[in-house]
Amino acid sequence: MSKSKEPILSKNAPAPIGPYSQAIRSGNFLFCSGQIALDPANGTIVGQDVETQTRQVMKNIAAVLEAGSASFDQVVKTTIFLKSMGDFPKVNEIYGQSFKGTPPARSTVEVSRLPKDVLVEIEVIAAL
Repeated sequence: MSKSKEPILSKNAPAPIGPYSQAIRSGNFLFCSGQIALDPANGTIVGQDVETQTRQVMKNIAAVLEAGSASFDQVVKTTIFLKSMGDFPKVNEIYGQSFKGTPPARSTVEVSRLPKDVLVEIEVIAAL
């Protein structure tokens, strides 16, 4: 197994706002940091409702996957962080639109607070 650690950076996804990479390619996997509803062009939050925020999160994830030469078809594991588990049905519907074939394994948890007080954050792992 390779011990390489290659950072991935997409201009089409929000720049990291701390000491982390958008994604790391290691061996045959792409480990993507959690994405929130930030507009990549100006760093502002997109939307006040969970549906709009989830759509932006999925766009940001798609951009990072593309930069790492991957797609949603290769995602094997996701974690969804929600401000309110009451938003789960809405997030689940939008999230599911990105996975046309076999969906990945997933964990979903409610948390007390997310960066910039957004309503949803999603991280993914893809097999390359």
